[in-house]
Amino acid sequence: MKKIIIAVTIFISACSQNPKETTEVELWQATADKVTITRDNWGIPHIYGSTDADAVFGMIYAQAEDDFNRIEINFLNAMGRLAEAEGESEIYRDLRMKLFIRPDEIKAMYETSPLWLKKLMNAWADGLNYYLHTHPQVKPKVLKRFEPWMALTFSEGSIGGDIERARLNRLENFYGDKIINIPDEKLDLTKEPQGSNGFAIGPKNTASGNAMLLINPHTSFYFRAELHMKSDEGLNAYGAVTWGQFFVYQGFNERNGWMHTSTGSDFIDEYLETVEERDDGVYYFYDDKWLKMATSVISIPYKTFLANGEEGMATKQVTAYHSHHGPIVRAEGDKWVAMAIMEEPMKALIQSYERTKTDGLASYKKNMEYHTNSSNNTVYADADGNIGFFHGNFIPKRDPTFDWTKPLDGSTSATEWQGIHSVDESINQFNPSVGWLQNTNNWPFSMSGAQSPKKADYPSYMSTYTENPRGLHALRVLENSKDFTLDSLIAAAYDSYLTAFEPLIPSLVKAYDNAKAEDKVDLAAAMKKLQAWDLRYAVDSVETSVAIYWGRELMRMSSEPARANKINIYEYMENKTSATEKLDALRAGLAKLTADFGQWDMAWGEINRFQRITGDIVQPFDDNKPSAPVAFTSARWGSLAAYGQRTFNDSKKNYGTRGNSFVAVVNFGKKITAKAITAGGQSGDVNSPHFADQVADYSDGVLRDVYYYDTDIKANTEEYYRPGTRKKVNK
Repeated sequence: MKKIIIAVTIFISACSQNPKETTEVELWQATADKVTITRDNWGIPHIYGSTDADAVFGMIYAQAEDDFNRIEINFLNAMGRLAEAEGESEIYRDLRMKLFIRPDEIKAMYETSPLWLKKLMNAWADGLNYYLHTHPQVKPKVLKRFEPWMALTFSEGSIGGDIERARLNRLENFYGDKIINIPDEKLDLTKEPQGSNGFAIGPKNTASGNAMLLINPHTSFYFRAELHMKSDEGLNAYGAVTWGQFFVYQGFNERNGWMHTSTGSDFIDEYLETVEERDDGVYYFYDDKWLKMATSVISIPYKTFLANGEEGMATKQVTAYHSHHGPIVRAEGDKWVAMAIMEEPMKALIQSYERTKTDGLASYKKNMEYHTNSSNNTVYADADGNIGFFHGNFIPKRDPTFDWTKPLDGSTSATEWQGIHSVDESINQFNPSVGWLQNTNNWPFSMSGAQSPKKADYPSYMSTYTENPRGLHALRVLENSKDFTLDSLIAAAYDSYLTAFEPLIPSLVKAYDNAKAEDKVDLAAAMKKLQAWDLRYAVDSVETSVAIYWGRELMRMSSEPARANKINIYEYMENKTSATEKLDALRAGLAKLTADFGQWDMAWGEINRFQRITGDIVQPFDDNKPSAPVAFTSARWGSLAAYGQRTFNDSKKNYGTRGNSFVAVVNFGKKITAKAITAGGQSGDVNSPHFADQVADYSDGVLRDVYYYDTDIKANTEEYYRPGTRKKVNK
């Protein structure tokens, strides 16, 4: 009996012991075991997880495999921690971010996030930390561990860009230790236009009878990755993902697609604060009262470099000031300037993620009611045959008697925002009878030709952009076009006509014809080519080279007076420059060509090149290393396929760095069909076969098939594995 009692006691004791605690790594591994990553023959990852959180874990892991460096840099920038990696030169960039993205507030926001969003943020951090755990050879610059709240600091494509409207030189002059002698930044009208193209084609104009969408962001190359993420909870999104974010930013699901273009709506304001410094702080005047300005001490750690080559760390502390309008970002005379922007990181992340699971026009409109996609328009199409356009998404209501293009008087409540315009109050359009919509970062009043909304029907602050050469070009390729297919939509997106030269070349011809014979003999050969030119770019076109080198010189001499006189740069070039200036610009362009290449009659493709030789974020270029010819040009000349290019360091050839970074065309219907291309290749690793395998097709404007359905993915699979291993698993 005694033996039986002892045995029972031992059994009970064993059962009552605490089970072995699951380690963090084991939890990561358990999630990884529920995720598969399929790499197709272009290296594009197709991630599957049973839950959305599992899919997020896998997709961020796959991103890290392709380019962890870009993920880390994006989050260092978003959190105001670049100086920890780059040193003292980035202190004021970090300060700018920390004026708006305040870690303690973001951490508290994470704690109050809905449970489903917390799960996604947790999975995001776990996926990155698991990647670092399984890749000990990867040495982060700063972020050796990711926390879930960090996802809220880079929540969509607007807030960070909005913050960058505060100019660094002015910020340093206000918060720096001394006044720096840096000329005020002025709008450079010669810079490459930034933004994107979006076309939506209605069923009446397509051969399939389905709606179609062109997705064509014009960002810096390699700014976004291409991927496909899917779960059993209704997620099935494909498209472009900004490195480090866990949602498809521009893309499509089985029911609808979305393309963001930069908006001309006014969604940021500056306020002039009348200030008075007192013993207990700084006060500002508002509605006949003096209010105390809030302060916060911002610490900015930064890397130091010692004389012996060793690295260290130091910290700069800045006392920042905030009125109720926003943080102080500069001074103007004796006034302090506060900057008001949309600041809703959690709502922005929710909108960005839920957008990927919308299933038609009604749900997409509902998603827009978050009003956090501040800097973007949206071009839309869906499987029900709807097409649409949303102009902006965060537009404050304002008193129209004030000039909102200038800093406002901050001392009166009359200049306060009066709420936000609803989606229906904004400049939108759905299913126009012409059967198409377009936006090229131009004004919305030509989105569907003659059926476009009218400017007079809206407050001026709703749209501040004018028409641009790409917009005029879009009208040319969309008006009266029928029976679009994927291939003909691609052809439209790469149409070679350069609309900006349509008025400019005749103005040059006129100047040449009216010049004295002795003043134009040196220009005769070049002018003969331009007079016969069809205004279309091509790799073998000498005319394209001459026109662009002339246009650059004319634009350079026109930029400052056009800006000062508030005249459209193209109008100034055509109508305000003299005949002599036009001819002198041509001489200068020809001289530049001759100096760089030994002759002026150079084929455009010999000058305009695509090169990717390292995985560096700031790409180096070398005329002596392989590169590919590119026919399409800078967007400033009206090229729909944008290729922002210039010379670098000692190069003579021109190399692209921004423009067509990702291009996709989508046909909606019972089954999705799509084609796409990514600049260079999917991977940032120079040793990867997918580092530059898309260069030739990219340069030629040839798009590859998108593999969206399981049968197509399996038929084109290169690797099939779980995070943490590249070993194949059973399909």
